[in-house]
Amino acid sequence: MRSPSLPRLFRGTGCRPVSEIRLQRREFALAVGAMALAAGQAHAQTQAKPASGAKLARRVGITLSSFGQHLTKQPLRSEAGKISMLELPKLLREELDMDVIDLNTRGLGEMKPNELEQIRKAAEDAGVVLTNLKLNQPRLDMNSADKQVRQAAMSEYRRSIDAAAQLGLRWARPLPRTMRPDMDLHVAAYRELADYGAERGIQMLVENYGWMQSDLQSVVDLVRRIGHNVAACPDTGNWNSDEIRFAGLKATFPLAVSCDFKAKTFDANQEHPAYDLQRCFRIGWDAGFRGPWCLEHAHRDRATLFRNLAWLRDRLRSWMAS
Repeated sequence: MRSPSLPRLFRGTGCRPVSEIRLQRREFALAVGAMALAAGQAHAQTQAKPASGAKLARRVGITLSSFGQHLTKQPLRSEAGKISMLELPKLLREELDMDVIDLNTRGLGEMKPNELEQIRKAAEDAGVVLTNLKLNQPRLDMNSADKQVRQAAMSEYRRSIDAAAQLGLRWARPLPRTMRPDMDLHVAAYRELADYGAERGIQMLVENYGWMQSDLQSVVDLVRRIGHNVAACPDTGNWNSDEIRFAGLKATFPLAVSCDFKAKTFDANQEHPAYDLQRCFRIGWDAGFRGPWCLEHAHRDRATLFRNLAWLRDRLRSWMAS
């Protein structure tokens, strides 16, 4: 008489045969391995490609620095002849027909939570998107050889990232210093901020400023070395020469999620002699960058500022449509 199979012997006893347990463990291990492999592939794809900005494609806005000379000293306070942060979003939408603002810490005062909430709501009510927070605190040095100085800088940067999260932003950018830093310290600090930002839905940006302006590969090299939760924000005006500018933009735009489209002085014919603005745009467009294009242009006369920003807005829109 043939002995019953193992499954039949254990049937009705509440126990499972060893072979069945081993099979289930093996299937479980294979499933876990498959999930880990898929997660690893997804992670690699995420690192190779900047965070999507599809909703901001073809949209034109401003960097807050464009209005630096026209803002009130305190973000919510009324001041004759000045614009408060509560007024700016509606003014931008109604008078300049733009709907994106790239912020900086200097325009947010002490970054009090109740004030940040009012600014966020003013933008939302006006239909304006707040995208980025430039951490423009020049005394901070996250690359210092002095550990206490580094820690103080990182503490303030974390507070700024918290402010960015409260405002509903996507990105934050530490301020590059004039002197090239110790790159090991710099990358380690950036990675720490990237980790902190990731927990709050904020991606870190790298902008060609300060020590980076003379090196066309500086943004690309730093983004790749940081390796996670980081992307590029090229500034068209911050390169030290046209040779570096156009090569630097060509290298940087493929990693970009936002652009500071900077214009300097216009002449009497509304020409821009400092560098070719359309060529800057074309390099980004050909690289696949679609926006947001945040205009950076300052002028002490408000009427002239508005006229120049409107001219830049119209040029970008015509170039995107052609």
